Amino acid sequence: MALYSYQAYAKDGKKISGTLDAQSQDAVLQQISKQGMYPISVQLAKDQSGEQPWYKRIFQKGITLKEKILFTKQLSVLLKSGVPLLQALELLIEQFEGKLKSIIIAIKDGIKEGKSFADGLSKYPKVFDTIYIQLVRAGEASGKLEMILERLVEYMERRAALTKKVKGALTSPLIQLGIVVLVVVGLLTFVIPTLTQTFTSSGKALPATTRFLMALSDFIRTNYLAIIGFLIVVATAYTYWSKTPNGARTLDTIKLKIPVISFFTRMGAVVQFSRTLGMLLESGVNLSEALDIVVKIIDNRILKDALSKARDNIIKQGKIAEYLRQTGIFPPIAIYLLKTGEESGQLDFMLLTVAKNYETDLSEYSDGLAASLEPIMLIVMAVVVGFVVLSIVQPMMQMTQLG
Repeated sequence: MALYSYQAYAKDGKKISGTLDAQSQDAVLQQISKQGMYPISVQLAKDQSGEQPWYKRIFQKGITLKEKILFTKQLSVLLKSGVPLLQALELLIEQFEGKLKSIIIAIKDGIKEGKSFADGLSKYPKVFDTIYIQLVRAGEASGKLEMILERLVEYMERRAALTKKVKGALTSPLIQLGIVVLVVVGLLTFVIPTLTQTFTSSGKALPATTRFLMALSDFIRTNYLAIIGFLIVVATAYTYWSKTPNGARTLDTIKLKIPVISFFTRMGAVVQFSRTLGMLLESGVNLSEALDIVVKIIDNRILKDALSKARDNIIKQGKIAEYLRQTGIFPPIAIYLLKTGEESGQLDFMLLTVAKNYETDLSEYSDGLAASLEPIMLIVMAVVVGFVVLSIVQPMMQMTQLG
C-alpha cells in the first residue's frame, strides 16, 4: 500500500485536500467517491518513501533527537491506550513532516507485508541506533513494547540532558576566553593604531606595556593575511589528523590524562555502559549480545579496548564485577554494587542503580565546575582587558601632565 494525496470537491462545493493510504490510484478514487466527493486530482504523496529528487534531498532537514523522542513517546502512549501498532503508526503519520514522516510510512508498509517493527527500524541505522532497535526487538518478543518505548524515552531524555550539561560546563569557559581574544584583537587592530601617532608625537618615553601593545598591533596589521592562513592550515591539519586512527587514539589518550576531562570521560563511560547494559538485560536481551552492543557505543577508544577485553573474559568465564574491576574504569563502589547484583540475581537493577548514582555525580560536578570557573574567567577577563586599557591610559595621562 502507498500514501496518496488528493484534491476533491465536497458536497457543498468546497475544495478540500488530504491523504489516503490505498493499494492504487483507482482505489483512492473509489474511496473519495464513496464519501460523496468529486475527485480533482490524485497522486503519490511527495514524501512517500523518501525517494525525492537529489536536489531536494540535499536541503532536507535531518531528524532531530527531539523529533525521535516525540515519536517514541507518542507511540508508547498510543500502545498503552490499547491502539494496535499498525493503527498507531498510521495516526502518527500526520503528526510529522519530512524525513521522519517518510520513514514512518515505510515502516508501516513493511509491517503490513509481515515484517516486524524492529526490522523496519533497522533500515535506518543513522536515525535509530543499535540500542533502540534491539530494545524494540526485545519488546516485541516479550509483548511489552509500550513499556520498552517508555524506557527508551527516559533513556534518550536523560542522556541528552546530561550531555548538554557536561558540554555546557566545558564550553562556557572557552566561549568566554574567545570573547576576551576578540576584544583584545579588536583593540589592537582598530584602537591602538589610531593612538600610535599621538603617543609617538609627544616625544616622551612610553611605558613598556604600551610599547609592547604597539609592536603587537603593528605585527597583526602587517601580517594578518599570513596569520589567518596559518590558522586555517593548523585547523585543517588538526581536523584531518584527528580523524585518522592514530590521531583519534592519541586524542582519546590525552583526554584520559587531563584531570577534569578525564573525570567526565571515565564517568560518562560508566554511566553509558551501566544504563545501556541494564536496560538491555532488563528487556530480556542475553548477556553476550548485550555486551557486544554496549561496547560499540563507548566513544573513547582506550576505554572501549579495556571494556572489549573485559567483555571477552565475561562471556567465557562470567564474573562480571571482577573483570570490570580489572579495567580500572569503574570506581570501587560501583564494583561492589555490581558484585552484589551479580550474586543476588539482580544485575540489571544494580546496573541501572550505578548509572543513576554516577549520572547524579556528573551533574553535580558539572554544576560545581561551572560555578568555580565563572569567577576565574571573570578575573582573567578583567586582568587582560585591564592590562590593555592601562597601557592606553598611561601615556594619555602623561600627555595631559605634560600639557
